[in-house]
Amino acid sequence: MGASIFPTFFLSGFECSSFLWGAERKRRDLASELQHYVHADEDYRLLASNGIAVAREGIPWPLVDRGGTYDFSIIDDFLAAHRRHNILPIWDLCHYGYPDDLDPWSEMFVTRFAAYARAAARHVAERAHHGPLLITPVNEPTFWGYMGGEWGWCAPYGKTREQRLAFTTQLARADIAACKAIRADHPDVRFVHIDPLIWVVPPRDRPDLAEAAHREAYEDAYLAWDIISGLKHPEYGGSPELIDILGLNNYSFGQMEYAGGGKPNVPLEPGDDRIRPVSELIWESWDKYRRPCIVAETSGIAGGRPDWLNDMMCEALVAVRRGVDLHGICLFPAVDMTDWHSGEWLRMGIADVDELPGGTLMRTPCLPYVEMLHRWQQRLARPTVLDEDPFDKAVDLADVRKAAEAFTGEADDDWH
Repeated sequence: MGASIFPTFFLSGFECSSFLWGAERKRRDLASELQHYVHADEDYRLLASNGIAVAREGIPWPLVDRGGTYDFSIIDDFLAAHRRHNILPIWDLCHYGYPDDLDPWSEMFVTRFAAYARAAARHVAERAHHGPLLITPVNEPTFWGYMGGEWGWCAPYGKTREQRLAFTTQLARADIAACKAIRADHPDVRFVHIDPLIWVVPPRDRPDLAEAAHREAYEDAYLAWDIISGLKHPEYGGSPELIDILGLNNYSFGQMEYAGGGKPNVPLEPGDDRIRPVSELIWESWDKYRRPCIVAETSGIAGGRPDWLNDMMCEALVAVRRGVDLHGICLFPAVDMTDWHSGEWLRMGIADVDELPGGTLMRTPCLPYVEMLHRWQQRLARPTVLDEDPFDKAVDLADVRKAAEAFTGEADDDWH
């Protein structure tokens, strides 16, 4: 194992969904609801002060696209904060949202997204303080396919498996077109393609649903990546070099009991003997494509965050020991986020949020979580605070391999 793609092993990021949400079909901007635009300097200082030099950040497509012309001023403060605090962004160009006047089932969806993606990449590349240019074209196309194509949570409000598969395919096509448009200008760009790690089992009393559960875990879960990598629908132009870096999102609710289709599956409860070690799920996803990977989102809740991070790192080391080319762990989010449905703060960030009189959202680091982060940074021979030039030397993945070989634990099937 040589040098990492990234300057720090631990990454972070900010919730940036911009979907049309719920029965009222209201446009939401989660970065605004978090007050991230006005707290950008503080939010990025939080990362630098904790040894994190890479952050996932969003450009809200529906808010900057004016029918083919673009106003990127909404991210000006992000760009300034990146430069001030030496943060390297992974730019997310489409986080569950598209312009109001665009039909997501049309060919125009693909071509217009590619044009926007090219303009966005040019804009941030011209203002970047350091390379490489890192882009996530479409965030979680498979998961968005479910919540927008079958569950009806957000636009385009599909309600069938057929609509889900069609929407996921459309998102993958748009992603491919965007990758090619960006790479025409920036041949050295790196793409980070992100979707959840999942495992689906049939109900104990419904062995007849085993085939459907297996299909969701091993076929539907990989549909977008299979198209982007060219394994399926090669006529759309996918290829292994386009999928580039795999981003594996891991939360406790990713291991589920099949609910019969048309509605979300049911998360397995802690202690369920059908839970699989996350290191196995990481290995299976990596082995399918054999591309560099990161855990692109992971977090526990409230007081469980330190133990979650510790368990996640143990599983990551087991995966590395098995041969996975793992380049980082993204603690997501950096600052707390709300439950999309209830609006309640989830207490899952590096910093929690409390509303002060007048509506200002105060950030307060979760100290036990930060302490566990520092413990693992030290174990991996990584700094706990960024110096003046965190980009002078990439992470030596031999240090990660060394920690993995020294780790004596085994994969844990009840780790969460």
